[in-house]
Amino acid sequence: MERKDKTHVIMYIPQAKAGRIKLFIPYEMIKEREAFKKLNSTYYHFHQKLWSIVNTTENIKKIELLFGAKLCKEASKTSTVIPQVEISETIQSELDRNHQKMILKGFSQATIRNYQSNLIQFFQYFEAVEFREVTKEQIEGFVYYLISKYKISEQKQNQLINAIKCYYEHTLGMPREYYNITRPKKSKDLPDVLSKEEVAAILNYPRNIKHKAILHVLYAAGLRVGEVVRLRVADVRSDDGYLFIKDSKGKKDRHCTLSPLLLDVLREYYRQFKPSYWLFEGQDGGQYTTQSIQRVYRKAVKETKSNPWSTPHTLRHSYATHLMEHGVNIRYIQSSMGHSSTKTTEVYTRVLSINSKTLTSPLDTLYESTRFVKDKPK
Repeated sequence: MERKDKTHVIMYIPQAKAGRIKLFIPYEMIKEREAFKKLNSTYYHFHQKLWSIVNTTENIKKIELLFGAKLCKEASKTSTVIPQVEISETIQSELDRNHQKMILKGFSQATIRNYQSNLIQFFQYFEAVEFREVTKEQIEGFVYYLISKYKISEQKQNQLINAIKCYYEHTLGMPREYYNITRPKKSKDLPDVLSKEEVAAILNYPRNIKHKAILHVLYAAGLRVGEVVRLRVADVRSDDGYLFIKDSKGKKDRHCTLSPLLLDVLREYYRQFKPSYWLFEGQDGGQYTTQSIQRVYRKAVKETKSNPWSTPHTLRHSYATHLMEHGVNIRYIQSSMGHSSTKTTEVYTRVLSINSKTLTSPLDTLYESTRFVKDKPK
């Protein structure tokens, strides 16, 4: 069925492990759309012009009952995946050179893995020519080829360009202007933010004090997941009232406020678990893993029926937004979060709750100095 049909709702049959069910609801079907929006966990995907809901058997039954004969089902379109390529000796040699240079430059392991993965496709595409002689126009042609054939995302495009830029600038030592490659326009998507009620429910869901402490640290200090797993016992500076964050994004150290309530939670956790070096240790005594934190968070979200699209990083977004709602100076928020520029922090001003309590209409101030005269009845 084509989307031009204005009298039927299309439900795209989800893949086996898909997290959500997507539907197309014609604009003209106002009553049906409003009824669907009232269901729990619905979401509108602006760029796709599709609605979605969490993929459960119960929700499928609700959809069928809600739309009845107006519902049509279609198979979901599977995404095009870039095929894996065989790594030749030439490609491996360049990958090894690039890896060595990134290690010497002090790149993080996550960045190294990301860049190396992206460069494999690039090297394979240009293997027949000298990499040093590839022009800017050829690189743009390669990126365009991946966009048109494999529909790569804006994020993937930027990761690919950054990897190529790193290779030419650091490994081949070529001039910086060589990488002035056209990039996709940056998305203006707003960060996901939880309500204060959702945050409270998520933080207090775990019975395990370690899990509870981890979630509290994520929100109370606005930390990234990677920063939480790298916290040491010695980084909790209780006497001075701050958490010390070492080697955060951009190889920067910073201080984060240590809430008295968070300190109470951490002390209770310490009494029970007695970590020796890392603040949060795994079962083998080593560093706790980011995957474990994600599992703890997902379970808390599911059981509290909070925003299903949120991730542990959403607690960081919520931290910044809630501080702004309390009137905290943006410079303090920038410093606490480790942002290099206030432009990064300013995105949270776009997600503040706008209502009569947070913003005064100019109509109210207009009549503060002007006498309001009602029309006399004729």
